[in-house]
Amino acid sequence: MLEVINLRKEFTGTIAVDDISFSVSPGSIFGLLGPNGAGKTTTIRTILDIIKPTSGEIRFDGQPLSSEFQNNTGYLPEERGLYKKSKVIDIIKYLAELKGLSPHKAATLAVEWLKRLEIENYKEKKLEELSKGNQQKVQFITALVHDPSILILDEPFSGFDPINQQLIKDLILSLVNSGKIIILSTHQMELAEKLCSDILLINQGKEVCSGKVNDVRKRFGTNSVKIEFSGDGSFLKSLPYVQNLDAYNNYAEIELKQDIEPSQFLHDVSSKIQLRHFSVIEPTLNRIFIDVIKKTSV
Repeated sequence: MLEVINLRKEFTGTIAVDDISFSVSPGSIFGLLGPNGAGKTTTIRTILDIIKPTSGEIRFDGQPLSSEFQNNTGYLPEERGLYKKSKVIDIIKYLAELKGLSPHKAATLAVEWLKRLEIENYKEKKLEELSKGNQQKVQFITALVHDPSILILDEPFSGFDPINQQLIKDLILSLVNSGKIIILSTHQMELAEKLCSDILLINQGKEVCSGKVNDVRKRFGTNSVKIEFSGDGSFLKSLPYVQNLDAYNNYAEIELKQDIEPSQFLHDVSSKIQLRHFSVIEPTLNRIFIDVIKKTSV
């Protein structure tokens, strides 16, 4: 188990992380969420021992961090940065050897992972010759080629098309099923909601909510409905009892004022648009994220 206990990090005149605590068990995905500048990257860099905390503890299996822990960790940074003039196979081998693998083992695993992510044909090409998506696959391989127990993924789906997003999602789930600890930092709330068992939402360095995803959704539950429809739904935002509206072309999630029954809303809109779906819902993680961050950023 990875434990972060009362973590605090101060820079000159700034508190980047303020008394953050959480734990992650093997075989689970933990969502570290928050807006830009919330303290997520500082938290990650402290776990990786890139920077030292001002106070607090980070423990793995009950022990303080060590060099062995670092070799047992894989990191996919948001800001990708590999050697663009080097061959793909050489990059993977070099970084795997830095994590303690023998040259032979590093070469064998590099080829296996290139095959698994469907880019074996590019192994002798320079990284800069690959598409952005395939460069990200190489970066992903360097994070996990040494079979780490802990994998920290910062925006792992950024830049991937839907097919490759599915490939990476399936890979992450297979790693969870094998018992890995995964920390996922992302702005894509829909993916976080589907993948994470627990989350910590931070803003301005402080925790604003945490817990199991289902419990968080129940805790922030509101009088909300979801509809799918045909027709012009622009009138929805003008209804006097609509508190919040998250609308797309023919889909909307609507928070109603607390004294309004969903049945009244259904009656009022059914004559104006053709409803294909109507349901009472708990708020999405995206809705909670927006609402909570607005309240705590005042």
